[in-house]
Amino acid sequence: MFKEFKAFIMRGNVVDLAVAVVIGAAFGAVVTALVADIITPIISIPGKTNFAQLSFHIRDSEFKYGDFLNALVSFLSVAAAVFFFIVKPLNMLAERRKRGEAAEDDTPAPSDEALILAEIRDLLKAQRAS
Repeated sequence: MFKEFKAFIMRGNVVDLAVAVVIGAAFGAVVTALVADIITPIISIPGKTNFAQLSFHIRDSEFKYGDFLNALVSFLSVAAAVFFFIVKPLNMLAERRKRGEAAEDDTPAPSDEALILAEIRDLLKAQRAS
């Protein structure tokens, strides 16, 4: 049973997943700091970076929409930071690599006539050899 457990733990996808979780957690802290310390103050209502106290009253009910605004601004900021700082640059890099490979593989395919002539050549060689 220990050997099976060891094989399971050492399997590539388990180790890859563990590394991804650790890196993801560390990266999450970086994105959270970026959003909280840089992006939110830029887009906030002048003088307010925390909307938690915002609310309105209707009769005896209090609607605290400030927490919702905090969560919404935080989500949109994180999504924008991930998109513009990670997804977009990686997509551009992948596109450049794809274009580079396509340029190397731009040799035109032989025409039908060239294929037929090559086949005839091979048949003539086979006849001479026999």
